[in-house]
Amino acid sequence: MQHSTSTTVRDPLWQNVHLDASAAAVVDTPEFQRLRRVKQLGFAHLVYPGAVHNRFLHAVGVYHLTGRAIRALDRKGELEKLDDLARRTIPEIELAALLHDVGHYAFSHAMEELEPDAIPGHHEEVADRFLESSGIRAALADRGTGAAQRIGDLIRGRSGHPLQGLVSGSLDLDKIDYLRRDSLFCGVPYGAVDVDRLLDSLTLARESEEDPLEIAVTEKGISALESLMFAKYQMFRNVYWHHAVRSATVAFRRLVEGALEGGLLRREDLAGPTDEELLNLLGARMESEEARPLLRTLLSALADRRLPKRTVELLGDELPQGTAEWLPIRRDLVRRVEDRLAEDRGLEPGSVFLDYPANPRMLELKLLLVRRRGEVIRLTSEGEEGLIDLPRLGRSLHHTTRVLRVFSLEPTGRWDPDPLLRLLAASEDEVEERLETGRPIYSG
Repeated sequence: MQHSTSTTVRDPLWQNVHLDASAAAVVDTPEFQRLRRVKQLGFAHLVYPGAVHNRFLHAVGVYHLTGRAIRALDRKGELEKLDDLARRTIPEIELAALLHDVGHYAFSHAMEELEPDAIPGHHEEVADRFLESSGIRAALADRGTGAAQRIGDLIRGRSGHPLQGLVSGSLDLDKIDYLRRDSLFCGVPYGAVDVDRLLDSLTLARESEEDPLEIAVTEKGISALESLMFAKYQMFRNVYWHHAVRSATVAFRRLVEGALEGGLLRREDLAGPTDEELLNLLGARMESEEARPLLRTLLSALADRRLPKRTVELLGDELPQGTAEWLPIRRDLVRRVEDRLAEDRGLEPGSVFLDYPANPRMLELKLLLVRRRGEVIRLTSEGEEGLIDLPRLGRSLHHTTRVLRVFSLEPTGRWDPDPLLRLLAASEDEVEERLETGRPIYSG
């Protein structure tokens, strides 16, 4: 295969992004071009009509930022700390940044809210399959034997390369690009991150003499880290977990679950299709095979934006810490609760959705900090005396960002939240016991 020459992509966020010959060859593959047809924000365009940007442009942006970070480290002489092998494989850091989302499912992260056994794996795991494709392998041929494996290790955070943290970790540049890009296309002011200062604060350091080199920030980067954390908080609160986005997400989740259970979809069908391809596949199979009326209703609701309506909405400060810890991890139990709630309210099974999104790593911070006098410390969940307690702040912001909601496909008005709160205060075992008795679990 004859590789493409270097090229320039005009990006509305970062302006001119220059791709070297290897990156241009990757971008020209069908596997990478597929990302043009996968929306970056899934169902957010149903709320913010401008949010139709795609994973393709985001991946190019992350490649651009990674190159900027490497050049910033080089200007400060930091790359001289690397051994010969690490220096020779620096171009693979940029290629890993470019390819980090190549295995992404349709509709952003909504698919990953299904039971783990229902999908072929996390999108970073699925990336390994795409990296083994003939097109990607040919594009990476000039990187030598094992390049696809090394790049896959970087994407999944299991590489020993000192620059691993630029691709996967607390400070991976993916976060900076998607916050800035998503706020731009949604038309909201929340994604402000001090990119220049953050990149300028990057360095390489060791936690101790025995530990390997890794990406770190100098103390002057603390304010930029704060801007990154607050940007994520604002975007999750106002965009990613907006009530209508969550309504569409839970409807999609129940649609895919029902299609898998009814044989309209197989697990293997989920890795590969783009957004529209997946919906078209579902529509075609519903026409050719008998499908439950609920599935047709859900597909129509997503296509025509007739989304489930809120019946209960409880903000984080209305919920004690530890409320319904089983909700994000016991999808099977949640579905039984949803169907019992529907029965208690005289509604059709499958028409009620309980939603309490969780992303404990959303504001996680675990990276090295180089103090002004040269001391190297690790910012962890324990915080650090004398600095703003970013880890504790992150946990607090995550709690206040989460909103517990009940949605219904049928208009029922607002429900009294107190019976639901009593239910959610119970343990997993208590909830299962109440379900098994056959008695109503909601009254009010």
